[in-house]
Amino acid sequence: MAERRGRVAFEQMAEGPEGIGPLPPARPLDAIDQDILRMLQADGRASIRSVAERVHVSRANAYARINRLVEDGVIRGFGARVNHERAGHGTSAYITLQIVQNSWRTVREQLRQLPGASHIALVGGDFDVLLLVHTPDNRALRELVLTRLQAIPEVLGTRTLLVFEEEDLEPQS
Repeated sequence: MAERRGRVAFEQMAEGPEGIGPLPPARPLDAIDQDILRMLQADGRASIRSVAERVHVSRANAYARINRLVEDGVIRGFGARVNHERAGHGTSAYITLQIVQNSWRTVREQLRQLPGASHIALVGGDFDVLLLVHTPDNRALRELVLTRLQAIPEVLGTRTLLVFEEEDLEPQS
């Protein structure tokens, strides 16, 4: 029971101060912090007890370190790595966007609302934004690009790169 309460509190920490003011200055990470990060990247459901045992610190110390990593914005949250195809989103694409200069914040907010959007990046180069989407099929992808994306006034042009196969890389130990 205590282990379950520890996990619930641990998961609630991750919800943390999203959108509440600027983050504090980043504190340096030591080898134990790095080990904790690697462990949680490999298994975000790891209990405080197992984290503490693996990095050879007390549970209180592990809890305090994870809490600090969350508060500092190093850990942004905990989630599952999803096989999009098995989850009913068999079509994936990277979409490049050219946008009106200085419209990044407005465009970003609209892209966050798109169904299937999983990664948004402001980049330098021949285009301004790189968007990764997962859709049920090509028809849904077509609808997303031609109806939703191109209807955003600040989007000047798009280019769609269909993903044939993808793999999330596991954290390196």
